[in-house]
Amino acid sequence: MEAFFVSIVVVALGEIGDKTQLLALMLAARLRKPVPIILGIVVATLFNHTLAGLLGGWVREAVPANVLRWLLALSFLAVALWALKPDTIDDEAPVPHSHLSAFMVTVVAFFLAEIGDKTQIATVMLAARFDNLVAVVAGTTLGMLIADVPVVLLGRMAANKIPFKAVRIVAACLFAALAVLTLLAG
Repeated sequence: MEAFFVSIVVVALGEIGDKTQLLALMLAARLRKPVPIILGIVVATLFNHTLAGLLGGWVREAVPANVLRWLLALSFLAVALWALKPDTIDDEAPVPHSHLSAFMVTVVAFFLAEIGDKTQIATVMLAARFDNLVAVVAGTTLGMLIADVPVVLLGRMAANKIPFKAVRIVAACLFAALAVLTLLAG
């Protein structure tokens, strides 16, 4: 259960103001089809985070425990610093016209945007930290939905009300705390 709840909190906070959350906002504003967008986020996140979790599990098996502990702590610290940097998305960028449905556009866009993203890297680290792939992927996916579904449903109105700077600071503190806990847990 710890892996599940830590994964939810880490990704939900890490996703606030992240480029994929901004992508969700852009898709919601331009496509105006919330249900297919939300379902697309679910599918893309499950696929992406399962791959990230499998990589994290491989790292846990391949890297000696004493090295992994330091690697994870440094990675959590790096993501803490990264969380302080705001992401942006070009709101004036042209939206390519496509014959794909809102669902498929979201799946493809989200999957690609999530590659190398803070939340994907956090998923790799969480899977390396916790030996429970299902709990980590379920938690990170739910965390992603907690952050992104309100943005899809409320669109631009919600984006103006979220204190992104404060959320980034809280997320950075959480990642830093995970770095310290990783070192202390041995």
